[in-house]
Amino acid sequence: MLRLTWVQPEDLIGHELRQAALDGREASVIAARWRAAGGAEAPGRAGASTERASRYLRQLAEDLLDELADLPGTLTEAEPTDLTRIKACCPDWPRPARAATSRLRLEAAWLGRAAGCLLGKPVEKLPLTGIRQLARSTGNWPLNTYFTARGVPEDLLSQHPWNRRSASTSLVENIDGMPEDDDLNYPLLNLLLLQRHGRRFTTADVARLWLDELPAGRTFTAERVAYRNLLTGIEPPHTARHRNPFREWIGALIRADVHGWTNPGDPAAAAEQAHADASLTHTGNGVYAAMFTAAVIAEAATGTHDIHSCLSTGLTVIPPRSRLSEAIRHAIRLAGKEPDFDTVVDQLHAIYAETHHWVHAIPNTALIAAALTHADGDFTGSISRAVSGGLDTDSNGATAGGIAALLTGSPAALPDRWTSPLKNRLSTSVGDFNGVGFDTLAHLTHREASHP
Repeated sequence: MLRLTWVQPEDLIGHELRQAALDGREASVIAARWRAAGGAEAPGRAGASTERASRYLRQLAEDLLDELADLPGTLTEAEPTDLTRIKACCPDWPRPARAATSRLRLEAAWLGRAAGCLLGKPVEKLPLTGIRQLARSTGNWPLNTYFTARGVPEDLLSQHPWNRRSASTSLVENIDGMPEDDDLNYPLLNLLLLQRHGRRFTTADVARLWLDELPAGRTFTAERVAYRNLLTGIEPPHTARHRNPFREWIGALIRADVHGWTNPGDPAAAAEQAHADASLTHTGNGVYAAMFTAAVIAEAATGTHDIHSCLSTGLTVIPPRSRLSEAIRHAIRLAGKEPDFDTVVDQLHAIYAETHHWVHAIPNTALIAAALTHADGDFTGSISRAVSGGLDTDSNGATAGGIAALLTGSPAALPDRWTSPLKNRLSTSVGDFNGVGFDTLAHLTHREASHP
């Protein structure tokens, strides 16, 4: 049976109720109506429940989603989505500036993003305890290389099976180039976006590009809902809000790298580009996560700042009273004073695990910032910490890896055990990029970064 994930109304309602609790909407009456009708909670880790709801329950879910959207929230002033209002909230918004970056630095960033993603792929969706047990069973803890199934006890694998989509391509014994992943598809799409529309692209340009080049089956969470909304005639930015409970999740963050890579030394421009991109699918903290990441990367792309300065710059482009800003600042402080990273992770999970889904932007961005801080920007330390912290492991590994590799300045500075298995080859369903080399991608990205 085909059970399409991330779009079933009976599954969306539970996520929207959780989102309402996070952004200050009083939804107890609606929640009670849903439960009284026999509605279930949202699936904990999967994208869809196993059974289709009745026609009545599905219609009720759609109606309640619309009612939830009309409820007033308490965080509107502190967490706007409009770019002008975001800037008004940011007293230290950086001044426009431009600098240069090198093709080799960008090649390192592409490779680092791929390696970090690949490290996290086999353990995506696994609980933190499972990740730790699997790594320890093969002597790979703290993480220092890709995961392997060799030597893992069968009872442990039955309790914590590898991600079914990734085990055949992402365990060290199976790696043969970089397999397809949405964390690499979106940078490719944004490279196409800049080639076709330049820096002044609009959110509508992003939407048209997706319809032309992105298979719907390669989208997830907020991106899949926005894609569906486009096909039903809803236009951006309403695509981000209509029956989209994932609008503050991590999807926009994983699309931010190219905006930073092509604006070296100009975090303000990088954040503005990320905002235009993110607004197709996300609001509030989901947009801020993309803006923060793009600004961090733009600062790192010059090679003149350490990771701590880059993270500080990233905070200047998001509202300081937002939940995301508070989470990042807390994570950085915690990572700066606690020598044991497992303790950092445990404390972050204690704060966020019960209230946030494992793909939500707030805990994941905080974990990325903590990993980069604790590793002092070191490449292996950054991707290992980001993945070992659980949550959205492949996305966090990708973002941390891209940033840390950018700081190294050259592919030669990345340990061979991470880059050799990639074989300078990326698989993808985007455009004509299938099988492309990371050196070629660096050349194309550098060309866009060099445009005035």
